[in-house]
Amino acid sequence: AREELRWLLEGCRDLLAAHRLLGEIALEEGDAKLARAHFGYAFQLGVDALAQAGDPGPLLYQRPANQGFFQAGKGLAWSFQQLGQPDKAREIAERLLALDPADALNFRTMLASIDSTPRQPPGG
Repeated sequence: AREELRWLLEGCRDLLAAHRLLGEIALEEGDAKLARAHFGYAFQLGVDALAQAGDPGPLLYQRPANQGFFQAGKGLAWSFQQLGQPDKAREIAERLLALDPADALNFRTMLASIDSTPRQPPGG
C-alpha cells in the first residue's frame, strides 16, 4: 500500500488522502515523526484551502469531503502527543473542535487527556 500511495503522490504531491493514509501506516509502525510529517502535510493542505475560501465555518465532519482533513488533524494531534508536544496537540484539537463542535472524533476527550498529563519543566 505504501508504494502505491507514494506513486500517487508522484503525480499529485498535494493529495490529502494519500498523506493521511501514509500517516496512518507510519503510526501503525510506531514512527510518530513520520506520521507527524504526513498528517501535518495533509492538515496544512486543508488549512490552506480554508484560508483561500475565506475561513468559512462551521466545517462539519459529517460531510464526507471534510472527513480526511479532520482525520489528518486528529492523527497530527496524536503524533504531537506521542512526541511530547502537548501544546501543539492542544492547538490542533481546539482548532478542529472550533470548526465542528459536534466533536465526532472526540477531541474533547483528547483535550482532557492532555490536561491530565503532568507537564515537564523546561529542560527536564
